Amino acid sequence: MEKPENVSFTFPVSQTLTEPAIFARETSCDCRAPHEKLTIAQARKGTPVDRPVRVYADGIFDLFHSGHARALMQAKNLFPNTYLIVGVCSDELTHKYKGFTVMTEHERYEALRHCRYVDEVLRDAPWTLTPEFLEKYKIDFVAHDDIPYSSAGSEDVYKHIKEAGMFVPTQRTEGISTSDIITRIVRDYDVYARRNLQRGYTAKELNVSYINEKKYRLQNQVDRMKEKVRTVEEKSKHFVYRVEEKSHDLIQKWEEKSREFIGNFLELFGPDGTWKQVFQERSGRMLSYALSPRVSPCNSPPRDLSPVRSPSPPSPLARWHNARPSPPTSPKGATASISSMSEGDEDEK
Repeated sequence: MEKPENVSFTFPVSQTLTEPAIFARETSCDCRAPHEKLTIAQARKGTPVDRPVRVYADGIFDLFHSGHARALMQAKNLFPNTYLIVGVCSDELTHKYKGFTVMTEHERYEALRHCRYVDEVLRDAPWTLTPEFLEKYKIDFVAHDDIPYSSAGSEDVYKHIKEAGMFVPTQRTEGISTSDIITRIVRDYDVYARRNLQRGYTAKELNVSYINEKKYRLQNQVDRMKEKVRTVEEKSKHFVYRVEEKSHDLIQKWEEKSREFIGNFLELFGPDGTWKQVFQERSGRMLSYALSPRVSPCNSPPRDLSPVRSPSPPSPLARWHNARPSPPTSPKGATASISSMSEGDEDEK
């Protein structure tokens, strides 16, 4: 395509990941050249080379979640050079055509600005896209999932976009949606009410009655007691496990020492033990000494003979004791001894 003469082109500077996306002005396309209509085939080939392909994706984006982010990621990566504009509907339109939202429109705007795939956020986006709107913001293609979106009296609000060849489908993420998240909260309302009461919110802020507040606080106390009991049980189990482990180690060491002691005892005092061998050797040695006493060496010096001492004369008492007759063993003997004593006395006289 030939570039027109004396026509300048300026493009928005891409934002770094440290800055949020910009808010849309009347138009963010500063290209003053004619904005020619592109086909999907041309856009996928990377043409035109002088500007990015402007893709528009709109929605409510309440409770912004990973399903929203994945849809925007797909829209951003539809073409080699894509400038993604995200339109967010206001609270007034959303409450009128879809229902009440959890987040306000300003909270939803800020959530989109901080998504890495978004280049520009269009506030108070229209519910139905008109040709005038598409022309105003120089939109080349509209990205959305391919499921017919019936709303505002229309079976599919994107029907005319599809017929114009400007619709590019994206895939929904199964298992996650704003309605699913709200359903979880409603289903477990008591759990979340107790959670926020425990975190300091008042019953008035939670729109909880006096009776329910007391019930929730009592349940929180019961849960805390259960948690304490559970903690004590876990600690007790850990302590018992450690005691069992230590006991097992002690028993194992005791068995090892017992086997070692028994083995040493049998080795020393068993039938073929060391003690029996020592005892037999000592018994044999003693017996051999008894049967064949050792002879004194020939070169041993002779023992001195002690001189014979002359017997000393007996004392008078000893003489009397030796001379005293032994007592008689019978009456006759006693008479004879008496007569002999008398005879001796006569001889002395």
